This record gives sequence, structure tokens and C-alpha cells, in this order.
Amino acid sequence: MRAVLVREFGAPERAAIAEIPDPVPGAHEVLVEVRAAPVNYVDLLVIGGGYQFAPKLPFIPGKGPAGVVRAAGADVTTLKTGDRVLAMAEYGGYAELVSVAADQCYRLPDVLSFEDAAAISLAYDTAWFALKERGRLMPGETVLALGATGAVGHAAVQLAKAMGAKVLAGGASPAKFDLLRAAGADAIIDLSQPDLHDSLRAQVYAATDGKGADVILDPVGGDVFDAALRALAWRGRLVVIGFAAGRIPTIKANYLLLKNIEVSGLQISDYRKRAPAQVAACFAEIFAFFAAGKLALGPRQVLPLARFAEALAAIENRTARGRIMLRP
Repeated sequence: MRAVLVREFGAPERAAIAEIPDPVPGAHEVLVEVRAAPVNYVDLLVIGGGYQFAPKLPFIPGKGPAGVVRAAGADVTTLKTGDRVLAMAEYGGYAELVSVAADQCYRLPDVLSFEDAAAISLAYDTAWFALKERGRLMPGETVLALGATGAVGHAAVQLAKAMGAKVLAGGASPAKFDLLRAAGADAIIDLSQPDLHDSLRAQVYAATDGKGADVILDPVGGDVFDAALRALAWRGRLVVIGFAAGRIPTIKANYLLLKNIEVSGLQISDYRKRAPAQVAACFAEIFAFFAAGKLALGPRQVLPLARFAEALAAIENRTARGRIMLRP
């Protein structure tokens, strides 16, 4: 099969398309023919060797592809050849075929295309857990989704609206604010304004009658985190998802005490390992929202597998409008 092979950690251009043997599924695995593989910011971290779980070299990058079951292991009873699935693989998605544990594959409803499933993958499940499990969002509360022009932030805007929240979408690229309005944001928080330390809170307070945001999702970190923490409402919850800005921020614990606020973290892969039933419930609700017309997944660009480096560069440079996926 053809696959993107990483032989050494570094820039994506150092990886290359290679012909390698087809994977053989184990007893509890299925072999999936990949039809669409999402390109995510985390792929840059994995390829560069900066992710917290470093794969053994050489490896095939790519998380959460969508495709068709070609073969099932001897002990698999939940899936069969021909089933359309979202396969939440940790690695291996940038390839024609990938072997994935059967309990990490979710059968797709007929209304969901492979491209739709790839657009959902790793973004909507991350946002769902951040909102519902870590953020404990209740209908009627206000959510601030930071990095909202990125995949997880955009998903958070959509899901929070579907869950009955008022949604503030925070982004630093005014040229992409139309995407946030189309996603259903009630207000835009412009992270490109000067004096972010004060301007972020001022914008949030203006949109919430001085109350602040009940739940904030932060995949950005750095100065954005520092400013966002000041915009939480009393008993507000901020969920740390990542550090796209580069700097890992710190917190003075007395500030948490004074405002009765809390900060938690989300590592979505832990839930796939430790709470597979909860992940299944997550995807069931996301698929149901889509079927009910409550999610508009937004623009996407589909590129051939050979253009993987170009796709990753668009993510790294933040020039992508919507999701990018690879078609083997």
C-alpha cells in the first residue's frame, strides 16, 4: 500500500510517500480502507517529535480516518466487511489501509459522508468532551470558544449552540470571522485587538452584561490564556485543550480562590483508552446532531495523499479555511 512514512522526527517535508506491506489486523482489530484522513494540528506535533506520546520510528502519521472495513479479525463481532466507519486510530491514517481496534471504530449513519466524518474526527469529539464532561456545560450558559477559526474551536461553536448555550467565538483572523458567524456564533471576540490583557475581558463583559463566560475552551495558551482567565464568570470553568500559541502558561492559585473558578485539562486520547463507552456516547450524540441538521461542518479542502506536506503547511501557517483532508 501507499502511505506517508516518517523515518525521523522533523519538518513534514522530511517525510515521504512509500510503498509498504499492507497491515494485517489482529484478532480484535479491523482493516480499514481509508477514504478520507483529516489533517490536524496535532499531526505537526507528532511528526516533529513534540507530542507527549512519541511513536516508534518509522511510523505513519494521521489520526481518525474514515473509511470502509475491508477485513475483520477473528474475535471481532461488532463490525463486518463493508461497514462504513470512523476509525479513531492514534497513527496510520495517512495511508491507503490502516488496522484499528474494533472498539475504536464507530459505524457511520447513511447521512454522513466520509468527508463529513473526517471533518468531525478529533475536532468534534474533543470539543464535546471539553464542553460536556470537563466544562459541565448547562443549557443557557455562555461559552467562549477560543481559537474558533481552528478545527476544535469551530466544532465547539457548533456543539455549544446545539447544546443550548450562548456562544462567543474568539479568533485572531478577522478575514475568517464570516466562518464563525456562519457556524452560529452569537458574538465575535477579536483576539487581534491591542492590549489583549484588557480587551478580551472587555469584549466578553460587553457581550454578557458584565457577567463573563461560564465555560471557556482554550486550545491556544500563551497570552490568550492569561487574558481569558480574567473573563470567567463567578464559578466559571476554563478547559485547557492545547498550546497552539507555543507558550505554556502558568496560574496563580489565589486567583482561582478569589473568583471561585476552576481550570481543568483535556487529553482526548485518554478517554478513548479509559472510557470507550463514554466516547461511543459522544459520537452517538454528535452523529444525531448532524442528522438533525444542527451541525454545519463548514468548508473543507480535499487533497491527494501526495500533497500531505502542503496540507500540513496550511495548518501550521493558519491559512486554511475550514478542514483539510487527504484522499489516498
